[in-house]
Amino acid sequence: MPTHYQGKPEEILALDAYIKMTRAVSSFENRVLARCTLGKLTLSQFGVLEALYHLGPMCKGQLSQKLLKSTGNMTMVVDNLEKSGFVRRVRSVEDRRMISIELTAAGKAEIERVLPLHVAAITAEMKALTPAEQELLSKLSKKLGLSVASTASSGESGEAPAGEPVRQESPSTNS
Repeated sequence: MPTHYQGKPEEILALDAYIKMTRAVSSFENRVLARCTLGKLTLSQFGVLEALYHLGPMCKGQLSQKLLKSTGNMTMVVDNLEKSGFVRRVRSVEDRRMISIELTAAGKAEIERVLPLHVAAITAEMKALTPAEQELLSKLSKKLGLSVASTASSGESGEAPAGEPVRQESPSTNS
């Protein structure tokens, strides 16, 4: 459904692309989640387990940044994972203010159980696109993501100054 906004042509084009992008992401995510690959985990809980599994222990702030979630939301997600026995909080001996979140053996077993199922569901849904289209989608998504990240940090057009690359963390499988 295109926008009904009556504005400048570039505004209408941008809004139309935004609407299609958000609907596509929402539809895609709903189809993947309908396959029940995550069991009782929420997508945020899966993201935390997946990040800890691949990147190792992290503090709550790092997890928030990786998953693009607020620290308040991350507290609730980690609390629930801790209640389930999938993660534990470990206070640093050197700096008692630092609390690291790490996987437990049960958390490792859970992510090793659900990750292949989730990857298979994503791979199956992506078959709607050819490999070349998937590569193009990846490149365009990265370009848009870097532009937004750069604009937010510099307050400018979204382009890095000449000769200065804009860095972005590699996305986890749930991005």
